[in-house]
Amino acid sequence: MKLLARFSMPLCLCLWEFAVRLFQVPSYLLPGPVAIIVAFFDDWRGLLAALGVTLSVMLAALLVSIVAGVGLAALVAASKVARALIHPWAVVLQVTPVVAIAPLIIVWIGNPFAALVMCASIVAFFPIFSATSSGLAAPPPELRDLFRLNGAKIWQEIFWLRLPAALPLFLSGLRISGGLALVGAVVAEFVNSTGGGATGLATRLLESGYRLEIPRMFACLALLALAGFGINFALGKLESTLLRRFGSIS
Repeated sequence: MKLLARFSMPLCLCLWEFAVRLFQVPSYLLPGPVAIIVAFFDDWRGLLAALGVTLSVMLAALLVSIVAGVGLAALVAASKVARALIHPWAVVLQVTPVVAIAPLIIVWIGNPFAALVMCASIVAFFPIFSATSSGLAAPPPELRDLFRLNGAKIWQEIFWLRLPAALPLFLSGLRISGGLALVGAVVAEFVNSTGGGATGLATRLLESGYRLEIPRMFACLALLALAGFGINFALGKLESTLLRRFGSIS
């Protein structure tokens, strides 16, 4: 099974290349892996630089989402009033298509990088907020009662009891938000590119489509897929390392 998982991707790529050559599929319809690799190396510096721009937006958005998600989740756990005020707006952000509000955000903020980060943060925020909120409510009632009997304030209870207990759920939410932050960054770049801005990988993707450089477009898509895989893998490793080191309160 492990051997199959290891060689499934190379096998699929070989079958793909064989099929497009056998059936003589034009590259403007479906380029083969070889044509995609050639297109990448024809402009590898530009494509990697564009990927770096997109990843910088994604990382900044993920950081904003962590700070906002954990901070607001702690407020919700500390106060019923805060929950009533914050939770509905968090749900609104979750169900609002970022592509619909991205033009407004770009106009309102003015700074292109900050606007892209804000759009990506909106997409990545809710999983962290929701998972952390659930984790903060996870400690057993007897442990919370013990803290209160010893005169602990609500913020002491949150910091010393609830946040450690929320770590597994927070890390699961973080792993989801990592991929969503990349998606949000790409969507925001698409919107910004239509107005002549942005220099990320989504801009290169649009350029390739306009010029019918389909192999180059597939090279951009492959870079995004590899970036998404790398983000998921890195966050998965972070999750397993932190849980193995710090454990959880149950």
